[in-house]
Amino acid sequence: MDIRTGELRCVQVMALLQAHHEDMLRHSPAESVHAFDVSALEAPSVTFWSVWLNDELAGIGALNALDNTHGEIKSMRTSVAHKRKGVARTLLNHIIAHSKACHYQKISLETGTAEAFLPAQTLYRACGFRLCQPFAHYQADPFSVFMTKDLR
Repeated sequence: MDIRTGELRCVQVMALLQAHHEDMLRHSPAESVHAFDVSALEAPSVTFWSVWLNDELAGIGALNALDNTHGEIKSMRTSVAHKRKGVARTLLNHIIAHSKACHYQKISLETGTAEAFLPAQTLYRACGFRLCQPFAHYQADPFSVFMTKDLR
């Protein structure tokens, strides 16, 4: 797997981001969808990665710096054609390693509560994330699960 920083405006990446957002809206009300749009993913506080297998887009993910010690995982998504190939785990491990290199003390995320989000929750738990209270700007929401991982 080839993990590349950037390439956000590439056609395949834009299509996967659109599919990601549409899928979020299928499983949660709009006010409970916290996916970043392209302009938010281009912010200086965000590092965006794309994962490629033989020049085919396999997945995407991002890390938003909330402050100097806390990062938030955003826009994790595996393309349908590459599910169950270890793409998400590989990218998540890459994001964790990057977070440690940035000297973050913890990384957190928000994901959904619908059945469609259970595989993501399972992956995050397997990689050491635990449930937590809402962080940063988030509020308690029946459509959101908040998770965090201590990196110290």
